[in-house]
Amino acid sequence: MTKKIYSIVFLVLMLMSCGPKKQVVASERSKERSRKKEIKEKKPREWEPNLIPEKFVYFDITSTEHYIQTFQEIAKQNMIDYGIPSSITLAQGILESASGKGELTRKSNNHFGIKCHKGWTGDRAYHDDDEKGECFRRYNHPMYSFSDHSLFLSRRGRYAFLFKLRKDDYKGWARGLRKAGYATDKKYPQKLIALIERYELYRYDREVIKGNRNRAKKEDTKRHLPIKGKMYVVAKGDTLYSISKKYGLTVSELMEINHLNTTNLNVGQELIIKSSK
Repeated sequence: MTKKIYSIVFLVLMLMSCGPKKQVVASERSKERSRKKEIKEKKPREWEPNLIPEKFVYFDITSTEHYIQTFQEIAKQNMIDYGIPSSITLAQGILESASGKGELTRKSNNHFGIKCHKGWTGDRAYHDDDEKGECFRRYNHPMYSFSDHSLFLSRRGRYAFLFKLRKDDYKGWARGLRKAGYATDKKYPQKLIALIERYELYRYDREVIKGNRNRAKKEDTKRHLPIKGKMYVVAKGDTLYSISKKYGLTVSELMEINHLNTTNLNVGQELIIKSSK
């Protein structure tokens, strides 16, 4: 009888000691499942260059000609989207990145030597420039360096006068960049102009200008026809890029559908986001 009582007491004590542990383990597992679910459901902010793609992508460029061949289409597209001559973009990239082979470019995909500046929340790389260990922007893919370069120039007031120049005035742009303080090198304009003329980078400007004229002619023939499609009302914080990504369009398509000549948007503005077939 006594042995039975001891056995019952022992079992009760064992159950009491195991209960809290099981509850703790179950609680931890529940928290882990919730955390994984939260990570899975969390979506990156629109155009966050360091979230897309997730891994660092580096292009092994072998020569200046290879650099031009690799990035000419990106430069031409940025000319369409932002109005910066593709010749200037390519020449600056060649000069600032040593044709993609510079130390800063290899470790950060920063092709234009853009420093962090106030408000930069992306990845960073530290490099000796005017001073030791300066902070530079770091990108997971070169295309985001090119896009950020265009945004950098188009959103800062000190460069605004450059956008009043002719689209093929690469000499005016080269001198204007130095005047606006983009570089401290007094020979910066001459270096850009020499690269543009040596590699005939101006031909890409002409291709874009010719393409825009052809698109304009096509639009003129269709302008009398009403364009039907789903309407989108621009909200605070929207950009053409974020809207185009949301609806599976390119920035160029969105601009073409809505006959836009600039990437600037106003809150409340209505955009057609799907053209009729």
